[in-house]
Amino acid sequence: MDWDDIVYLSLLFFSIGFGSVFRKIKDKCMKRNVATFLGTVIILIASGIHFWHPLLFTLANILIIKGLHKRIIHTVSFVFSFLYLIFFRNTILFGIPYPPSHLNLIQMLMTLKLVGLAFELHDTSKGIESGKNDPEFEITKITEPSLSDIFHYSFCYIGILTGPYYSYRMYLDMLNTPFVKYVNCWDHTLERMKMVPLYAVLFLIFTSCFSFDYVLTDEFYTDRSVWYRLWYILPVFVQFRMRMYIGMRLSEAVLIMSGLGVYPAVTAPLPGKGPSKEQEQISLISKDEEKVKNAEYSFRAVHNIEPYGAEFDYTVRQSMKHWNMTVQYWLAAYVYKRFPLKTYRVAVTFMISAIWHGMYAGYYCCLCSVPFYLPIEDIYFKNLKDLKVSPLVSWIWFMIAYWWRMLLMGYWGMAFRLLTLSASFKFWTSVYFIPTFITLVMYAVSFIIFPNKNKRKSKENNTVVEITKKTD
Repeated sequence: MDWDDIVYLSLLFFSIGFGSVFRKIKDKCMKRNVATFLGTVIILIASGIHFWHPLLFTLANILIIKGLHKRIIHTVSFVFSFLYLIFFRNTILFGIPYPPSHLNLIQMLMTLKLVGLAFELHDTSKGIESGKNDPEFEITKITEPSLSDIFHYSFCYIGILTGPYYSYRMYLDMLNTPFVKYVNCWDHTLERMKMVPLYAVLFLIFTSCFSFDYVLTDEFYTDRSVWYRLWYILPVFVQFRMRMYIGMRLSEAVLIMSGLGVYPAVTAPLPGKGPSKEQEQISLISKDEEKVKNAEYSFRAVHNIEPYGAEFDYTVRQSMKHWNMTVQYWLAAYVYKRFPLKTYRVAVTFMISAIWHGMYAGYYCCLCSVPFYLPIEDIYFKNLKDLKVSPLVSWIWFMIAYWWRMLLMGYWGMAFRLLTLSASFKFWTSVYFIPTFITLVMYAVSFIIFPNKNKRKSKENNTVVEITKKTD
């Protein structure tokens, strides 16, 4: 572990520990100022002389949000922020040294927060203009933030290093609702952290026994068989997942210990979204001291990963839903649902995700492979889900599907970790693109074993196209 990682982990653990002090600050303005001061210090430590990146980025978004019409601020902020992210990762082309890797994570989170804020303001303005007044709108709408409000939200220490993403509405709720006074943050934190020692042990075991660095050696390609290389995907994928679980659980702990993201359980909060039903209960409970004391609370709004679902769901689609859930909410709410061409929504969403992750070709090889596979997976699982078979056959089918999903995600994950196009294709070529070819065979075979259903689906699609043309 190098010095930068030691500093990074120290800042992360400090953020977790400071939450117990932060929650006790009663004055709202003092609380906000302390959070911003600590966030600024953390960014300065992580970025050094490159501090001007998050500062310039935030000021530019403030100008966009405060200076442009609400009808366009979300679009302008989105385009500017992702273009800046691309510039940030290619500064060497402009004669500017590369920023530290830890600042990259900070910049990624700031991008989500400030673009998300622009969308929240746009949606609030649009809802008010149309006379919208349903409970969900009332709890998600926001007041016009001042310049300092935007800066405070952007530089708040909570989640500044690793996330999870939280909306401006959640940030305001942390400052204005009384729930944190009566929720036991320690219990919720320990509940989320109880499996971390196991993840750490598994990570150390698999890292020491199946080093990822071995994939970078000539010996791996010259002395090992194709089947060994294909099998090696699985243990290195385990160590990758364990590292993800540890990091995301620690990042959740920062938010939980600070009291951000707590809502009455009756509102059924969802990751990234917040309360999903009975939103009026937030106001009703907040006004009654007795209800505040006796309410059951949930931090589900800031839960970012569910290892059980990620490990044991046997489809790629379902397994992915348990990874980086708050970021997935952001992508679904601000990219997928708003992209005008429905046919390309999934592909565009994964492309934006790849851009957000970085400029390395491996990210694109990994993330942009998924949209091509999901329709094939859907064909099989939608057609076979109602098939009645014996428990033994069902168990065999589950095991085949489970290990295939693990192998396929690990196969994509190798490109994600190898980063460069040459390294990714060197590995994929060394295993003869076997998972890719199996996927293509699955698609071809589907027309043989599900001919009537595929024809009916094609006919339904043609009917929709004809109706659309007539409507136009």
